[in-house]
Amino acid sequence: MKKWLLALSLLGVSAFADDANATVAAAVAAPVLNTGDTAWMMMSTALVMLMTPIGLALFYGGMTRAKNVLNTYAMVFGAFAVAIIAWVIAGFSIAFGTAEGSMNQVIGGFSNVMLNGISWTDFASVELGQLYPKFVFVAFQGTFAAITIAIVAGSVIERMKYSTWMVFAFIWTIVVYSPIAHMVWGGGYLFNEGALDFAGGTVVHMNGGLAGLVLALLIGKRAGYPKVAMKPASVILTAVGAGLLWFGWYGFNAGSAFGANAIAGVAFLTTTIAAAVATVTWIVVEYAVFKKPTLLGAASGAIAGLVAITPAAGFVSVGGALIIGAVGAVVAFFGVTALKKKLGYDDSLDAFGVHFLAGLWGAIATGVFALYTPNSDNALLWAGPLKDAGDRMGQIMVQAESALLVGLFTLVGTVVVYYVAMALTGGSRVNEEQESQGLDESVHGERGFNL
Repeated sequence: MKKWLLALSLLGVSAFADDANATVAAAVAAPVLNTGDTAWMMMSTALVMLMTPIGLALFYGGMTRAKNVLNTYAMVFGAFAVAIIAWVIAGFSIAFGTAEGSMNQVIGGFSNVMLNGISWTDFASVELGQLYPKFVFVAFQGTFAAITIAIVAGSVIERMKYSTWMVFAFIWTIVVYSPIAHMVWGGGYLFNEGALDFAGGTVVHMNGGLAGLVLALLIGKRAGYPKVAMKPASVILTAVGAGLLWFGWYGFNAGSAFGANAIAGVAFLTTTIAAAVATVTWIVVEYAVFKKPTLLGAASGAIAGLVAITPAAGFVSVGGALIIGAVGAVVAFFGVTALKKKLGYDDSLDAFGVHFLAGLWGAIATGVFALYTPNSDNALLWAGPLKDAGDRMGQIMVQAESALLVGLFTLVGTVVVYYVAMALTGGSRVNEEQESQGLDESVHGERGFNL
């Protein structure tokens, strides 16, 4: 009898031990919040937020005429707020959700509308080791959507109705930006093709720059352009804005490594190098052509370099960053000083010349300069022709395909959204009297400067 009791007790102890081991194993296997990555991603989100309603607003505001400084700032500030709302309502779901069947090639569906199905306890991606809150990922990506539509404003300042602009910004964020983000980043067609865009060369800069040009062509030129001198209100404000943009760009690029890791370090350094060399390149080229190195040119060069390196930031070496930044400045300089004059379009603050052209160069250059080491895991590349088969030419062709498809989608989508916004607000352009007086007082009843 004692033997039976002993056996039963041993079985109980064994069963208890098994349960305890299972509990311990489950606890070990359960993902745990990475506080370092969480802190970096929250900081990166704040840096990217700073880029738009402060950095870009000052950068654009300084370049416009004094009578429209406040309106320009208001367009950027308002676009940021409207885009964040649009992003939470439907943009995030379309960009990073998962749709059924072939629809997922273009949009991610509507299962996460109003962030439905996402809990505050969810991680960004357990599978990818991104153990920071998904809510932080939503906010981080929302700031990218916001700066993209804000870039568009630079092409149409001084003549667009504020109401039309706000409606356009809301709809465009959902209808144009979000599907492109899904196709490139969210598991859509270009992502599956292996297109490389580390932080938004196609999604943000080409997209926003081309949309700006399309909108400028649709709404028409400013009164008096190009015969009337349209001097910037304050180059100093523009330079301050450029400095803040450069500062915020560390969150933009290094934050796109989605963690406090080695790839973030690569992006941090390549971003610094490209911006610096582009600044100097613009100064040198401008001096060679016009015999005067301007502060406005230096600021524009820095932004061109930052735009160019954005798609490549986590994929290239120091040498690649130097070349990408220098050529990006030359390409943007050509767009701003020659192409614009040759074709005669009124891209007010050169959103197309800087963001689209430098972004296009950066997108193609990513395929040219992306690091590739045979017989390694190619940690700096996601799947694509270069990583899968060492096929660099194939990767360059995918990059070109990405640029072409994004361009076509932006072109068609922007035209459609423009006419919808115009219909909803009864026209898109301020009247002649308002434009002559200046939009600060005629639209907002304020002055940017009471001097």
